[in-house]
Amino acid sequence: MTRKSIMKPMLLAALLTTSTVGLSGCGYNNLQAQDEQVTASWSEVVNQYQRRSDLVPNLVKVVQQYAEQEQEVFTQVAEARSRAGGITVTPEVLNDPEAMERYAAAQEQMTGALSRLMAVSERYPDLKSDALFQDLQAQLEGTENRIAVARNRYIQEVQGYNTTVRQFPTNITAKVFGMDTKPNFSVVNEDAISTAPSVDFGDSTEKSAE
Repeated sequence: MTRKSIMKPMLLAALLTTSTVGLSGCGYNNLQAQDEQVTASWSEVVNQYQRRSDLVPNLVKVVQQYAEQEQEVFTQVAEARSRAGGITVTPEVLNDPEAMERYAAAQEQMTGALSRLMAVSERYPDLKSDALFQDLQAQLEGTENRIAVARNRYIQEVQGYNTTVRQFPTNITAKVFGMDTKPNFSVVNEDAISTAPSVDFGDSTEKSAE
């Protein structure tokens, strides 16, 4: 084996080592890791929203058995579920502020429609005591809690990633590799993110009836 043939692998190894160290030092590896964490936390948000959507048909079905005349509410729920399900959820949504806003708005409409559906139960004592309804209500409450947790985690991951993208010197690395800040959930009161929406409207219904 010649000296030249020995030197080529050694030179290649040295270049690879230098490149790896360089990328690590400029924050590239950290950016990639945070980007993966954002994607993973987003998947959990979508998963929990889908779990909620899957509960809707059975929930509507059991309510209809006791409250067939509440057709307007059933229509609102069906339309909200259709809008939410009609939005294609792809990784590209994470980099598209308008798409993120549409998705979040559709899910908020679903939350509002479900709240109105659950309020119906206050007018039908037999429905409230139905074992299947109680089980579905418990599942919905648990899902809303998981949605709140997943959204909060996603918000934190995006905040961390966006901070890294903006900070020097990683902002230079981000610009070189085309890594920009990501849109986040926007809420009027960020403290509310960590608290699941209530699905029990008994108190408000009773007060309005007084």
